[in-house]
Amino acid sequence: MTPKTIVLLSGGLDSTTTLAIAESKGYDTFALSFDYGQRHSVELERAKSIARHMKAEEHHVVNIDLRQFGGSALTDSIDVPTHRSEGDMSSCIPVTYVPARNTIFLSYALAYAEVKECDNIFIGVNAVDYSGYPDCRPEFISAFETLANLATKTGVEGSGKMKIHTPLIRMTKAEIIKKGLDLGVDYGLTHSCYDPDESGLSCGACDSCLLRLKGFKEAGVKDPLKYKT
Repeated sequence: MTPKTIVLLSGGLDSTTTLAIAESKGYDTFALSFDYGQRHSVELERAKSIARHMKAEEHHVVNIDLRQFGGSALTDSIDVPTHRSEGDMSSCIPVTYVPARNTIFLSYALAYAEVKECDNIFIGVNAVDYSGYPDCRPEFISAFETLANLATKTGVEGSGKMKIHTPLIRMTKAEIIKKGLDLGVDYGLTHSCYDPDESGLSCGACDSCLLRLKGFKEAGVKDPLKYKT
């Protein structure tokens, strides 16, 4: 029987590469995205296109209104920081951090996995070229995997154990891009910007854009996306 996995798919570079890796390992993939009130909701349209293009078995978009809480530049009336150096990005947890976002997303993925009777979840967190988010660290993933096997019927009664796969966690952005290209990923379908304009054009100045551009430069490959700056 072909193994199954849930893949968290934002529509960004990392999650798309993660989907490609899961498929390359022979999994039937079930993609899960979230409309959580993010200002860069254009990523959801990209996620739908990516799921279709990469032939995921299913793709669900879950609605969660995290704007009710705010507290992040992505879900509140807070300016997205721009033109920051790598030192600035890593000096503290940035205002683009959405409180408990990956905990929430993984909890939904866990429920979806139980329904689909699979014990694998893939998530594209990265602890190298990232903006300092606490829920992208290996310690967090390990703790959540422990929770997953304590809190679910699958974990208690299942023949296997729930596994959270993080294939990108120790890779640089350039290494991620090279891996994706080797697997045939079309990065022109993806979106990374935190603060795109109304047409979806990337700003080229937020942390996410800068890290993406740095990755393509270091990989020696031209980024297929267009930018305002």
